[in-house]
Amino acid sequence: MGGLSADAAPVGRLAGKVAIITGAASGFGLATVHKYIQEGAKVVAVDLNEQGLVHQFHDLSSSKGANIVTRVGNVTSAADWAALTKATVEHFGQLDILVNNAGTNHPNKRTEDLTEAEFDSTFNVNVKSIYLAVNAALPYLRQRGGGLILNVSSVSAGKPRPGLVWYAASKAAVNNVTKGLAADYGKENIRINAVCPLLSGTGLFEAFTGLPPTEENMSRFLSNIPLGRLTATQDVANALAFLGSDEAAFITAETIKVDGGRAVG
Repeated sequence: MGGLSADAAPVGRLAGKVAIITGAASGFGLATVHKYIQEGAKVVAVDLNEQGLVHQFHDLSSSKGANIVTRVGNVTSAADWAALTKATVEHFGQLDILVNNAGTNHPNKRTEDLTEAEFDSTFNVNVKSIYLAVNAALPYLRQRGGGLILNVSSVSAGKPRPGLVWYAASKAAVNNVTKGLAADYGKENIRINAVCPLLSGTGLFEAFTGLPPTEENMSRFLSNIPLGRLTATQDVANALAFLGSDEAAFITAETIKVDGGRAVG
């Protein structure tokens, strides 16, 4: 991600747009923040992890006239969302794109072993957060005559696996919400889409598959992916940049798989 300038003149597909990106301190969110700035957007990077935000963005956000500001926020809090959207418009003057990337998963285990707290956390972070985000963002999107809401879902939404039943159910809800919201708000020129990645990086392999990331297990898993690798964070960032751009102006209610063809296996 070298060569990124926080206060460079806006260029690219997202020039003139302001985006809120949640889960911004790592993974898909971090890659998307950098991609959006490279494409000319101004970004409010949100995460519950304050130290992560400082570590990743201090040099960029401290620059005068920076195209990025950071904000600590809990995506399951209505009060945090109200403050976040208000602060975004006060700082940058508008809100055009909402990227609901923050998410969580429960440990790979059967329903009878899953705690109620793990269930609640999964649905609060993955589903309730979108409900809160949309309600907070809508007034500001309407002020702009429209806008975009982009949700990060999962290939698990359409292909649940043993041990991840309720995680998959939460992501299936995200896909259904994406389509329903698109139908609700299309006439107000608000587009809603989702991307559905495969897992990214070996660090999540055991959490999602329930298997240790041995060479044999990894090889077996990758053999079911036509393109032969896991999702890279940049794959998701690129998809979200396209969907956030005017190139995707007639695309809404879509759940786009970013999985190297895994869904066909």
